[in-house]
Amino acid sequence: MKAVIQRVTQANVSIDGTIKGKISSGLLVFLGIVSEDTLEDIQWLSNKIVQLRVFNDDEGVMNLSLKDIKGEILVISQFTLHAKTKKGNRPSYVKAARPERAVPIYEQFLNQLKDDLEQDIQAGIFGADMKVSLLNDGPVTLIIDTKNRE
Repeated sequence: MKAVIQRVTQANVSIDGTIKGKISSGLLVFLGIVSEDTLEDIQWLSNKIVQLRVFNDDEGVMNLSLKDIKGEILVISQFTLHAKTKKGNRPSYVKAARPERAVPIYEQFLNQLKDDLEQDIQAGIFGADMKVSLLNDGPVTLIIDTKNRE
């Protein structure tokens, strides 16, 4: 799994002009899934996201987690995170999991986040043509790959 995580003051996702998910202060997570992803990847990434200390404390230092600030999460599936661009100019998406494999992993990930954060999660719809709007805070943007846990 690969996640691009952005600290936001607000974000929303709309599908066909209708807002499907909306958050105020929290994290916007773009999630890419590969066929090799496992329950261990789901649990590790969910815990990592919930525990990330990327919110400012009273001293202005990034020292607080999503749980600490009672922030929200909006998750957007994004297979293009696994694009390969080595050859030519047209990205290849062969590494991204096919929907029949990716959808169950995506749903498990949402449930794991909900359990770890102990609150509801906002999300887009897997495979839909989504329009994402956000106000990046900082900006703070992190990339985490469960296959490269540095």
